[in-house]
Amino acid sequence: MVTNARSQEKKKILFLCTHNSARSQMAEGLLRSIYGDRYEAYSAGVQATTVNPLAVIAMKEIDIDISSQYSKTPQEFQDIIFDLAVTVCDRAKVACPICSTNLELPTKSPKARVLIHKSFEDPAAAVGSEEERLKIFRQVRDEIKDWILQTFEK
Repeated sequence: MVTNARSQEKKKILFLCTHNSARSQMAEGLLRSIYGDRYEAYSAGVQATTVNPLAVIAMKEIDIDISSQYSKTPQEFQDIIFDLAVTVCDRAKVACPICSTNLELPTKSPKARVLIHKSFEDPAAAVGSEEERLKIFRQVRDEIKDWILQTFEK
């Protein structure tokens, strides 16, 4: 049986949020862990900062290590055409530097064949004790995981 080389390639998925510190980082780690045999996961933020330590802790609790991931801007991926870009917060949706209308146009931003939006609460905005904030990180992590399972299982 002859198969198309393109069908053998993993689809490239980019998760975008404001600072690439929590939601997009957790989504990248979750997709890589759950469906890494089918997808290449990436993440970036409108502004790069640092990966939130509570995101690292919440992911480690489910045996996913994102401690080596780092915060990036979309410009780091300007030469990649993604199969899908997902904005995971409303601010990134508005400021999203992804070109999805004409993949042939030169741009300093990454390009995506399809762009979708799925907003999740910002766990980095949680207030309270570390345990109270970690509870929000866990909740958002689980919501992202459920969404990834439903969206990418096909």
